[in-house]
Amino acid sequence: MMKKFTTTMFALSICLYAGAQESVDMAAVQKIRKEGLENSKVMNLAYHITDVSGPRLSNSPGLKRAQDWAIKQFNEWGLKNVHLEAWGNFGKGWQVEKYYAATTLPYYHPIIASPKAWTPGTNGPIKSEVVLIKADTITDLDKYKGKLAGKIVMFDQMSNAALQNSYKADAVRHTDEALEKMAKDTLQVRRGGRPAGNNNQMAMMLKMRETRAAMVKLLLEEKVGLILTYARGSYGTFFTSNGASYALDAAPVSPELEVSSEDFLHMLRLLKGGEKVEMEAEIKTSYFDKDPQGYNVIAEIPGTDKKLKDELVMIGGHYDSWHSGTGATDNAAGSAVMMEAMRILKSIDFKPKRTIRIALWSSEEQGLFGSKGYVTKHFGDSKTMVLTPDQKKISAYYNLDNGTGAIRGIYLQGNVAAGPIFQSWLAPFSDIGAKTVTVNNTGGTDHQSFDAVGIPGFQFVQDPMDYNTRTHHSNMDTYDRLVEEDLKRSATIVASFVYNTSERAAQIPRKELPTPPPATAARP
Repeated sequence: MMKKFTTTMFALSICLYAGAQESVDMAAVQKIRKEGLENSKVMNLAYHITDVSGPRLSNSPGLKRAQDWAIKQFNEWGLKNVHLEAWGNFGKGWQVEKYYAATTLPYYHPIIASPKAWTPGTNGPIKSEVVLIKADTITDLDKYKGKLAGKIVMFDQMSNAALQNSYKADAVRHTDEALEKMAKDTLQVRRGGRPAGNNNQMAMMLKMRETRAAMVKLLLEEKVGLILTYARGSYGTFFTSNGASYALDAAPVSPELEVSSEDFLHMLRLLKGGEKVEMEAEIKTSYFDKDPQGYNVIAEIPGTDKKLKDELVMIGGHYDSWHSGTGATDNAAGSAVMMEAMRILKSIDFKPKRTIRIALWSSEEQGLFGSKGYVTKHFGDSKTMVLTPDQKKISAYYNLDNGTGAIRGIYLQGNVAAGPIFQSWLAPFSDIGAKTVTVNNTGGTDHQSFDAVGIPGFQFVQDPMDYNTRTHHSNMDTYDRLVEEDLKRSATIVASFVYNTSERAAQIPRKELPTPPPATAARP
């Protein structure tokens, strides 16, 4: 029944395409749709990236397992130039070897939590009363000196916190109205200057960081056994972060546990109510510093046209993740979709005019490091805008990194000239809900590394699902949160975009080159 529906709706989409401006090979699109929607392998790819490889924190064994597997998979598909490519120095990897924590007084209760990334373990099991530290400044800590050695401590940082019930659905899709509004948005030119109050807010933030750093230093000197911190989230979901630097020469810190809001507030209420709380814990973590280099996975389908084979079409997504889940929606979903797009094109025996290159980036979570390093090496430096000759040889870069939600359209990143082209390319997929072209940009992911040096870089519009409410950087970011039909559709659309970009007579239009940022004056 679904197959019949898809075939019928595809016929309707061909009719919709009749008035489009850009030429599209509909026979090729039909081949891509058939392979992508009926013979998909995307969930198997996602399974290997998540369940088999595990968490993929930068430079961790889990990321290395996933990278080795991707290289093996690309070679089995017959892709060329398959390799790990260093992008620069990252630092040390880290992983959790063992974690256990529970309250034992006033009664036994296991705690939902995770060690903060790059923090040390407890050097064996510890058991202690939980000490509530009330301190807003470093001088407030004086009263605790000499009393904290080996203790499990928590700050009275959430005195007035009370979790609220949510009456909104965790997972949502874009409504037709929301997509229509995005499509009607116009290009906004940003003007210089900062909003009023920014300087004061920044000063307050810096002061808080300084105070926090001083407290952490004092707790290390006091040799506390374990620090408990409040993790954002609710309903057993918590959003994780790092508690220390990944630099090879990073200063030592105390063991630190990021605790789910319910468990943290439970202990806080008991302590503030005058009850004694005891807790036992054992944390073992490991560091990996033999090879501090960061690596991307690269593979290609070589171009075949004599004039165009040296030009590139690139696709990618970041491969690294955080550590409390298995990084399914962030970003095994995007990585699996891009891998599947390459598999689809190989399966239909596509011989592209331009070379098609996939990159699985590392260390996106720490600042787009993998893609920035790659772009700087191959295409140019965004800080100086000194560009390489290859910068002119890449037609476009397409990225996917907003969860499991299906592609509903594409962000133009302000590249107005590309709009009519992409509208035509989306027309054959209107039956599966992908039709929105918006001049807007979505930030914070790897297409920005390309855009920063004048290369057309794009991120697709995706249904939000429960990405921001439940899975992004959380302990719930697991294979179970992936939606198979959405990933199949996304991979099919990406494969079609890649096909069209490769075969197009001209490259994707470009915006005006960015100007390099002003040089920072040296301090006297």
